[in-house]
Amino acid sequence: MQTRTLGSTGPAVSALGLGAMGMSGAYGAADRAESIATVHAALEAGVTLIDTGDFYAMGHNELLLAEALRGRDRDSYQLSVKFGMLRGPGPEFGGTDGRPEAVKNFLAYSLTRLGTDHIDIYRPARLDPTVPIEETVGAIKEMIDAGYVRHLGLSEVDAATIRRAHAVYPVADLQIEYSLVSRAVEAEVLPALRELGIGLTAYGVLSRGLISGHWSAGHTAGPGDGRGFSPRFSPGNVEHNLTLVEALRRIAEAKGCTVAQLAIAWVAAQGEDIVPLVGARTRERLAEALPAMELSLSTDDLAGIEKAVPRGAARGDRYPSLFMAGLGVGN
Repeated sequence: MQTRTLGSTGPAVSALGLGAMGMSGAYGAADRAESIATVHAALEAGVTLIDTGDFYAMGHNELLLAEALRGRDRDSYQLSVKFGMLRGPGPEFGGTDGRPEAVKNFLAYSLTRLGTDHIDIYRPARLDPTVPIEETVGAIKEMIDAGYVRHLGLSEVDAATIRRAHAVYPVADLQIEYSLVSRAVEAEVLPALRELGIGLTAYGVLSRGLISGHWSAGHTAGPGDGRGFSPRFSPGNVEHNLTLVEALRRIAEAKGCTVAQLAIAWVAAQGEDIVPLVGARTRERLAEALPAMELSLSTDDLAGIEKAVPRGAARGDRYPSLFMAGLGVGN
């Protein structure tokens, strides 16, 4: 597994990271044993960056990772943890909390659930509009100084917020959705990251399975699967979006790879400062994703992909309208 460094101040991590959210029911029921086996397979393949959030199934995901990572050398992997999203006992979200005292509280719970003495990259999941980002970052800086956190990260914020946060403490990376069908980051955010020497960890590289090559027209999301509320999977939009996938499939077949591998490789090819995260929750899907990092895309390949899926070609927002308002950039 190749490695990439997250910005000028961040850690060296595997060039492909594992996003664990889907292992806690975000896309319907997940198999606990298979999830743990997938984490083990990722580690054995050289994946070192594992991403989670303390609000993924209200701590379930962190407890799952603690079980999967038990007995492993703590220096052999990096934990990226998002915090601050407020939940209720049902499926609803209750906003965000970036207050300094909340930062420390969230961190204490995450350290306990994960069974570790430090988090490698700690980041607010979304910007709290009621708390200056300087105050949230200042609290994380205190936790870095105390040894509980190694690096500061951000998630889903705009270029101006990145600059304000970076002025308080060096930001290692921004986590944000970036894929062939979600490219808003390219306009202002990615140039700002490169100017400041900040890395990017890209989630949603397969747009929650939409451009994986495995989703088909007429397929419906099952119970507990958040894609049932996603505008891009809604009737009318999904059929159009799947025509883009078929255009990608023709290129993938010519390259001798799968659609998913092509889509992951495209994100990785956008810069050495970008680390794609794949949300594989089975060993089968992980095994498909891993070869993407060895896939070389020529200038002609990239031009063909751009023609097949032009910027802005997808229909539907990447989140329901309620969540779009909390994002630093759009689609």
